[in-house]
Amino acid sequence: MNTTDTLNSLDIVLANPRGFCAGVDRAIEIVELALAKFGAPIYVRHEIVHNTFVVADLKSKGAIFIEDLNDVPVGSTLIYSAHGVPRLVRKQAEARLLNVFDATCPLVTKVHIEVMKLRKEHYDIVMIGHAGHPEVEGTMGQADNGIGMYLVESAADVAFLKPAQTDRLAYVSQTTLSVDDTLNIVKALQQRFPNIKAPKKADICYATQNRQDAVKVMSTHVELIIVVGSPTSSNSNRLVEVSRLKNVPAYMVDNASEINPNWLLNISRVGVTAGASAPDVLIQAVLVRLKALGAVSVRELDGVEEHVHFPIPKGLK
Repeated sequence: MNTTDTLNSLDIVLANPRGFCAGVDRAIEIVELALAKFGAPIYVRHEIVHNTFVVADLKSKGAIFIEDLNDVPVGSTLIYSAHGVPRLVRKQAEARLLNVFDATCPLVTKVHIEVMKLRKEHYDIVMIGHAGHPEVEGTMGQADNGIGMYLVESAADVAFLKPAQTDRLAYVSQTTLSVDDTLNIVKALQQRFPNIKAPKKADICYATQNRQDAVKVMSTHVELIIVVGSPTSSNSNRLVEVSRLKNVPAYMVDNASEINPNWLLNISRVGVTAGASAPDVLIQAVLVRLKALGAVSVRELDGVEEHVHFPIPKGLK
């Protein structure tokens, strides 16, 4: 099948909720407000959110994304990404006299505060998350030099854990993980360490859970799911996994041009969702592309209404 072929009787089903969450909205707004107030360039440590389109758009407006604070001129304006940063980065920013605005998602900040509190109470902490992800690096970096922190990525990893102590042991998790996978890891931790301390409130964020739940519902209505999101987006990748675990084929696309018409052969209902860092403009472009390939209707499923809003830092309002 080539791009000029069309499909007959293809119906689109939209997951609800999908796309931007409150933390992503806030992070992007912080960069845009800083650009408006202070002018370009504005430096951002790491990609503000994991979406290619969003990052390119902010670059075009004057944002410069860096990993090393040595690349930021002394006295410049710096924004921390939504994923958060280790305490060491904050100290480096102070030393360079940077004008800092923190776009860390407040739900990630909640986990940071948990870690600092637990370490002060002399707990060792198991971090459930993906190695190398900036949120994991930021959270583990809330402990001095990462001391007393242990990373597990799967239930199988739990068997190899060797914490320095087991009588005061707790766990936290990355906010964008698979809800089901995390539960399995927690069960493994509780089985091996019966007295392990759980967070007062689950660390996986409301938006991650809601979007995964929406995919589970949508999987009963469709034969294939397209997830709009960038390959670096943890929560977008988890949506693909959730769909496939429900035995529904799923593909992630950074933009509408990546849709392969062959995916839609012999398909009558295709589901569309988007990770929490994917803007609505990309979702709309996917719908346009699917209609060009023969989709005849769009139906939105019922879902949880999200009314979360996070405040903008002082100095930018």
